[in-house]
Amino acid sequence: MERHDNYPAIEPSRSEIDAIDKPFVIEFGTDWCGHCMAAQPLIASALARHPRLRHIRIEDGPGRRLGRSFRVKLWPTLIFMRQGQEVERLVRPTDSRMIEQALAQIEQGTE
Repeated sequence: MERHDNYPAIEPSRSEIDAIDKPFVIEFGTDWCGHCMAAQPLIASALARHPRLRHIRIEDGPGRRLGRSFRVKLWPTLIFMRQGQEVERLVRPTDSRMIEQALAQIEQGTE
């Protein structure tokens, strides 16, 4: 299988993530995860309607500290953050509307 490196292996620290003051979504997963691959068109479709929101992709797995700090258990897990706080979490999303609603929720009040 071709590897696309959609999930960079280098992860920021939890303190770096918590310090981001603008709304963003962090996506935990792996390039080889079938659920992650199936969710990519849904995630891309929803993010296309929110071009100003930052999207951080993180490769997760055993020994990966950032994923453990967020208690990620299944992939993909999308965590929607605003001012260093988790606002919403979607695990294995199957509907772009769910992603869109969570993105709209963190983007509120940032105009």
